[in-house]
Amino acid sequence: MVPGSNDDETAAGGRRLRALQLGGSAVLLAIALTAGSIAVGALRDDGGTSVAAAPSAVSPAILSSGDLDASIASLQAHLRSQPRDFGGWATLGLGYVEQARTKGDPSRYPQAEKALKRSLELRADNEQALAGRAALAAARHDFTDALKYADRTLKQNPYNERALSSRIDALVELGRYADAAKAADTADSRKPGIPVFTRYAYVRELRGDVTTAERVLKQALTSASTPGDIAYVAGQLGQLAWNQGQYEKALTYYARALAADEDYLPALEGRARAQAASGDRKEAVRGLEQVVARYPLPGPLVELGELYEQGGDKAGADDQYALVDAWTALARANGVNADLDTALAAADHGDRKAALRAARAEWERRHTVHTADALAWALHVNGKDAEALPYAKRATATGYRNAAFLYHRGIIERATGHEKDARTHLKAALKLNPGFSPLGADAAREALKDLEAAK
Repeated sequence: MVPGSNDDETAAGGRRLRALQLGGSAVLLAIALTAGSIAVGALRDDGGTSVAAAPSAVSPAILSSGDLDASIASLQAHLRSQPRDFGGWATLGLGYVEQARTKGDPSRYPQAEKALKRSLELRADNEQALAGRAALAAARHDFTDALKYADRTLKQNPYNERALSSRIDALVELGRYADAAKAADTADSRKPGIPVFTRYAYVRELRGDVTTAERVLKQALTSASTPGDIAYVAGQLGQLAWNQGQYEKALTYYARALAADEDYLPALEGRARAQAASGDRKEAVRGLEQVVARYPLPGPLVELGELYEQGGDKAGADDQYALVDAWTALARANGVNADLDTALAAADHGDRKAALRAARAEWERRHTVHTADALAWALHVNGKDAEALPYAKRATATGYRNAAFLYHRGIIERATGHEKDARTHLKAALKLNPGFSPLGADAAREALKDLEAAK
């Protein structure tokens, strides 16, 4: 069961440096398209052996045993000698999904798809591969397919932890929050553990119950024993604290995560965000520069760009925003739906019309607080504030405590003449998390100042 729960609580030199950084990141993005060809070669089958009777000679636990890259290399070697081991192929597919997530390398997704397809060719509807397909679909933001494959897996084994977790993820990302809460309760009763506990906490956070979310995560952290689990749970606690504007607490949790895994991306990015919000801009920039040099993903790229822009380095900022477009193209080339990423980044730092097209497309697929916020803001920057306001209200309707959502709503209310409401929500955003965004927080303060002066 969820820990402690009960049923009722549910200058020129600088420009040269930036050019090198930009070039290096672009190269990283480019080589990702052709990474890992060794495993694709392993897909060739000599056809001379029978399908393995056992699920796998290699346990899926190998993926959490330490070095993921080494585990994948071991699996590749195993499959060269046992190419008809359907369980081994499923485990390799899951390994590629995890590798894509941790390294920010979407080129791993087609490799994962090939490995999982091979597993299903060797043994139709095997549980491990179906669960892998659910995880892959979720990673590619195809949450309808993620739910479908999770349900197919659970028909075979109602206690499959990965499928139970993917089902919660899919329901959350489809905006079906009541169903997600039920799924979290079901998963907790069937397979309690850190993967379920962290999802249970997030469902609670989305409904505004930060107290329960924090309690569950804290107790999950006490039960975490592997470096991966410690980093994951501590990183979640850091993010929860940062969302509430508790920067020192966030930095403490991020430090714990990084003590367990010094390369854990969410903690590296989170630490830099908390440093920026605490006023330590120099360390935040340094940290984010290190992150994007290795993992040029939209979140840290935008954050770093905004810090550059805040410091007067518009050229450096534009370099980072351009790399967001490069990542988006790479992601789409590898089967990832990147419309939400496009909408969020382009609305403030790119093609506003493209942002609106992407936000509308994403809203057609799923109605979540995040897609509602993205659509509201994309409508706003395109001058469609009357249309934006209902979506801004919907983004804040569940009780989810997110300062950026409150800021967007306040700005849209100001633009539509609802000045009292605008003051309320801008104040709420800055009270909750006064450093929620390098540029957004400054804009919120300026707008609130103007509103107060006009009273």
